Amino acid sequence: MILRLFGYLFGIGTVLLLVGAAMVFLYAKDLEAELPDYEVLSRYEPPVTTRIHAADGGLMAEYARERRLYLPIQAIPDLLKQAFISAEDKNFYRHGGVDFLALGNAAFAYGEAKLSGRDARARGASTITQQVAKNFLLTSDRTADRKIKEAMLAFRIEEAYSKEKILELYLNEIFFGLGSYGVAGASLAYFDKSVGDLDVHEVAYLASLPKAPNNYHPFRHTDRAIERRNWVIGRMAINGYITDAQASEAQAKTLGVRTERKNTFVASGEYFSEEVRREIIDRYGNDALYEGGLSIRTTLEPDMQAKAKAALSRGLLTYDRKRGYHGAFDTLTPEEIADDWGKALIEKKALRDRPEWTQAVVLDVNESTARIGIRPERLINQGISDERAEGSIIFEDAQWARKLTNREGGKRTSGKAETFADVLKPGDVIHVSNKDGRWVLEQVPEVGGALVAMDPHTGRVLALAGGFSFYDSQFNRATQANRQPGSSFKPFVYAAALDNGYTPSSVVLDGPFKKDQGGTLGVWEPKNYGGKYAGPSTLRRGIEKSRNLMTVRLANDMGMPLISEYAKRFGIYDKDIRGLASSLGSRETTVLKMVTAYSVLANGGKSIKPSLIDRIQDRYGKTIYRHEERTCEACQAEKWDGQAEPALIDNRDQVLDPMTAYQITSMMEGVVQRGTATSVAALGVPIAGKTGTTNDEKDAWFVGYSPDMVVGVFVGYDRPEPMGKGNTGGGLAAPIFTEFMQASMSPTAAIDFRVPNGIKLFPINAKTGLLARPGQPGVIMEAFKPGTKPPSKQTVIGFKSEMLRGQLRVNKEAQEAVQQGTGGLF
Repeated sequence: MILRLFGYLFGIGTVLLLVGAAMVFLYAKDLEAELPDYEVLSRYEPPVTTRIHAADGGLMAEYARERRLYLPIQAIPDLLKQAFISAEDKNFYRHGGVDFLALGNAAFAYGEAKLSGRDARARGASTITQQVAKNFLLTSDRTADRKIKEAMLAFRIEEAYSKEKILELYLNEIFFGLGSYGVAGASLAYFDKSVGDLDVHEVAYLASLPKAPNNYHPFRHTDRAIERRNWVIGRMAINGYITDAQASEAQAKTLGVRTERKNTFVASGEYFSEEVRREIIDRYGNDALYEGGLSIRTTLEPDMQAKAKAALSRGLLTYDRKRGYHGAFDTLTPEEIADDWGKALIEKKALRDRPEWTQAVVLDVNESTARIGIRPERLINQGISDERAEGSIIFEDAQWARKLTNREGGKRTSGKAETFADVLKPGDVIHVSNKDGRWVLEQVPEVGGALVAMDPHTGRVLALAGGFSFYDSQFNRATQANRQPGSSFKPFVYAAALDNGYTPSSVVLDGPFKKDQGGTLGVWEPKNYGGKYAGPSTLRRGIEKSRNLMTVRLANDMGMPLISEYAKRFGIYDKDIRGLASSLGSRETTVLKMVTAYSVLANGGKSIKPSLIDRIQDRYGKTIYRHEERTCEACQAEKWDGQAEPALIDNRDQVLDPMTAYQITSMMEGVVQRGTATSVAALGVPIAGKTGTTNDEKDAWFVGYSPDMVVGVFVGYDRPEPMGKGNTGGGLAAPIFTEFMQASMSPTAAIDFRVPNGIKLFPINAKTGLLARPGQPGVIMEAFKPGTKPPSKQTVIGFKSEMLRGQLRVNKEAQEAVQQGTGGLF
């Protein structure tokens, strides 16, 4: 009877077991059908930070949606791996994907909660392999289904990939807080270190974070973070990865987190980096920039960039101070000052690229002194220092601010301050700097400007300053500001003339000119700067003294279609330009385009492509872009067997006759030696260049070059307005050029410009262009192409029909100007 009952129960149990097994099998099959393809792990390409580097390798900028740098497992130190294994999965190298004991504990806790009616949320200590399955292939839902799928995938992943590959995936994917992903990104975000430089207490803290980054925030939950870190250190000691002595020493340390990176980025390169960012988006799109992990090597030379910014800043400040003080850039209310002026002040805009400046609030001011509150420091935990430092500014140190200037109704007005109380008011938020222990008043110049330096032989942009401060205005005046180049465009009109029958000693009339524009436009009558005429003058004299009327006559004689073609050939404009006024630089362009055009003159007439980027590599190190297009097959030789020196094959277009390029260069050397930019001659080395000033002095330019570097400088208000009589290219832009060149010229800068084959040099009279007699004063050497030579007598060419019609006559004033050697400058 008992045996029969036992057999009956056994049978029922067997049936139930089989039915249960079948149900589990069917349930597992259903889940298996829903499992994602784990083979995608072999194609894993996480979002990775794009990094921009200077020419010397220095880091300039980083761009990412997820701050991650992917590291292969071979590049991750053992100590770091051991910390994570101790914190997350001590049996990682021994299990097959699932730690059954931990899984059993989780299942028991889930069942107990379910039976007791409590919230039944599955929990458990997943293995690293299970976390890879969850993070890459599943959702974060806390359900039994997801947990079983996670375990099934873990088994498959363990079969398909090595332990080291699984650990590599895990350590590069997990989120650490502070916007960082992966151990490399977290190491930089928390400690400003590479993973190879981390100490025991640092790797242990990083290993503490994946469980709950916000719960172990280094500043908001410091005690909890230290407790969790010390637990990880203890596990590392128990597992034999470190000694007890090392553990005790590490546990005694503070977290040591520093979220602000020290001296990481190349200084002064913000405008340059932003221009590169825009170019990458144009080339490859937003996702490539913010997720593609590109490595971009730029052309920027950090030392030269710092000097470019310094020269431009000094020039803008010098001009701006002459214009006077234009007021505080912000204010605090009396209530904010009484409550906590430091807390209110730190929220005001700071110029991070002007570290020598800080911000202050005027607390009190009398006739001669202003008492100021200095911007407090922001602490490493992003809090604010409790210290409230005060200082004072003496009116004697701010005499430039006596002149007050502001805009009223769109017009600029000015006044004069008798006391410091006329300049500053309590609550004014101002910029200050500390010089020799004394606080002095500063202000951001209202006038803008740009400087670009380029290698004329390659088109590499060596330095680019797009304004006074990127953090005051991100508008890049080197690439985004379209401005009239004025007379700095004239060399290209003269280049067209030299290519079409003129010589540097050809004589053109500098006299009154009128052009009926037709319709309602009326008669156009251009003038020289200063309003005077010089009569018949050589082309060289015309460009040295920047004669508008001579330039217009040349353009009129050759026709604007030819001038337009030259302008497009040099890259100054993309579309045709019309109207004789365009020959005087009335059409807008950018500083970068003008520097590129002058580079063609400097390199002997070869076209170039301006570039801020030398090379771009993808996340795997494969080069996907290289600026250098010249080839050198012989450079790949493994050894030297007496063969000739390798030669670069230059496949660039020759857009200008090399002899014409040299003639223009020689003529523009005269601009520096005898013309409108004589201040540049202080450099004492061969420099060619041209000034440019537009109507009412709204734009001031100087573009110049040595044999191996071209530099363009522009100064002007973002909303064009007159800068004042006499503020020309020679007076504003040329000194900035001179300062930059003086600071950055190489020892080889003193070399002469290269004379191309075929050019012949003749001694001529600098004023008349005639062949000089022995012993004659005022003689220069002039360059002539084969088949041409200086005339023995003066002839005004190119305008016979105009002169026969009697429309052009050299008036008495012009005749006197010729005799006296005077004339208007531009």
